[in-house]
Amino acid sequence: MEGGKPLLAGFALLAAVLGVAGLGAGGAAAPPSETLRSTEDFATADGLITDREKLPGATLWQSACSACHMGAVAKAPHLQWLEMMPPAAIVRALTSGVMAEQGRALSPAQRLALAEYITRRPLKGGLPPEAHAPRCASPSPLTSWTAPVPKVGWGHDARRFVADGGIAAADLPRLELRWAYVFPNATRARSQPAIAAGTVFVGGEDGRVMALDLATGCERWAFQASAEVRTGIVLGQGPGGRRYAWFGDILGRLYALDARSGRLVWAKRMDDHPSATLTATPLLHGDRLVVPVSSLEVVPAADPAYPCCTFRGATVALDAWSGREIWRFHPIPEPPQARGTTPAGTPVFGPSGAPMWVSPTVDPSGAMLFLASGQNYSSPADANSNAIFAVDALTGARRWQRQTIPRDAWNVACMMADNPNCPQERGPDLDHSASILPVTLPNGRTLLVAGHKTGQVFGLDPSDGRLLWRTRVGRGSIQGGVHFGLAVEDTTVYVPINDMNNTRNGEALDPSTARPGMHALDAETGRLLWSNVIENRCGASRPFCDPGVSAAVTAVPGAVIAGHLDGVIRAYAREDGRILFSFDTRREVTGVNGIRGRGGSMSGPGAAVGEGHVVIPSGYGLYFHEPGNVLLVFAPRSG
Repeated sequence: MEGGKPLLAGFALLAAVLGVAGLGAGGAAAPPSETLRSTEDFATADGLITDREKLPGATLWQSACSACHMGAVAKAPHLQWLEMMPPAAIVRALTSGVMAEQGRALSPAQRLALAEYITRRPLKGGLPPEAHAPRCASPSPLTSWTAPVPKVGWGHDARRFVADGGIAAADLPRLELRWAYVFPNATRARSQPAIAAGTVFVGGEDGRVMALDLATGCERWAFQASAEVRTGIVLGQGPGGRRYAWFGDILGRLYALDARSGRLVWAKRMDDHPSATLTATPLLHGDRLVVPVSSLEVVPAADPAYPCCTFRGATVALDAWSGREIWRFHPIPEPPQARGTTPAGTPVFGPSGAPMWVSPTVDPSGAMLFLASGQNYSSPADANSNAIFAVDALTGARRWQRQTIPRDAWNVACMMADNPNCPQERGPDLDHSASILPVTLPNGRTLLVAGHKTGQVFGLDPSDGRLLWRTRVGRGSIQGGVHFGLAVEDTTVYVPINDMNNTRNGEALDPSTARPGMHALDAETGRLLWSNVIENRCGASRPFCDPGVSAAVTAVPGAVIAGHLDGVIRAYAREDGRILFSFDTRREVTGVNGIRGRGGSMSGPGAAVGEGHVVIPSGYGLYFHEPGNVLLVFAPRSG
């Protein structure tokens, strides 16, 4: 703290350094010419308040909240997370939720003032209205749901190939938009949908998880989580035929719902660290749920007074039906220790980091799980960052590990001049961010395929991690190379490449070596089969637009579907990479819930395919990408 104000903490830092973009009034993306104003005229053109220290809630925050929520108290979410929550969630927590005891001493006006201060969203007119889809009038197919849960995509099969979803390459040119849902008051759509029993299950930035009718978009049920839902929705069948839906929120809470009714079965926070979060979709493996734990401690580390860093990644196995913890795996075996002080006199802890934000995979035998980690947050950089791990599925015991990039310690302080919290390694922050894929070859042998932010793809022996082949597909960078997910059909590996030219971290990149777009490899040899590099058509008026693919991709028989950072969905043919379908999600649509919105950059989740439909979220108003707030549902037109 300096002068009674948070120093470079939370959303102000995200906005300035990580490129948070916003949406305008009515839920639609604000054109650059719009100027939105708020309390005391402090708002930016994206609707966020710039100088919140002049707001009425500033004094309340300092006196009642900051002592716990600036990282000093375990289990108290850091401000960096609170300000990414919708204002209604803050008010709800203070009124009837986990902070009701503390909020009892506050008037309704004071709760609203705190929500405005924390989220930097103007609330002079009160909380923004919610916009639900209409309730379904017809009987719910969920009540008679007896068909098996489709075991596709994250949570079941990270290869992301949907063989029996009713969509193949020949159907893609005939896709048409059937309906859309507009996430209210949102800038991003980061939850991977799931499809089953005539229903699409999806979560939103407002923490609402919904079961929407696949044909019409009407609402079967809705559940309110504590904060934004970023993971995918995982469906499964438990004892007695009960159907479950599992997901996590950005505050690190994991939830199990009755998928037929939306009622809560159990919930628990997966880590006590105030910066912990859940990014990766859990894996359902038998009667266990395998949950990776990540964090965003890299953000408060930009404050020179913040003791960096004390988080270490984890993967936790739970009993899927009760939430009971069975085992916990840390890539860094020992807790961080005091390592001295920075030149500013701030304590330094390490090793730290190695967050786990990759959905786990299981080998065909079911005996081993394959996990992956990101960079260290502080020095010393150890052998457990940027690594692939094989662990025993029953016990969580480490079987082998393979580090891809050594000596990688990085946090947001490294994006700032002379910040003493930047570790001596200074990056390069090149995580494993895509699931490790087991591929069965024609001779029956299995190998692992792993993509990386360097733009390289590796073929590994699953028994010991030994390198079999290596292919450079993209240029790579802090936001380059492979991000959220490869896909594979038989032995064809689809490799999406991001390769942004301006990553806003001061790195000098050669645009001529960028390879944004879709590529295909032969899994057995690593040989490049084809490339379709997408031309940058964004133009100077769209500074947060890029042609590459950051989102996970989804394969169907004969093709792969990709959501691009330029807001366009493209489908590519397996044999030669030609484009079979494209759709610009940035066009304005009216949702089934009656409000207008549009898509934007796509990152994180990819397309869900099932029951003859393609469902894809669009919008990623973070990290210098374009905002958006829609869920789009497609099906082939007849004839």
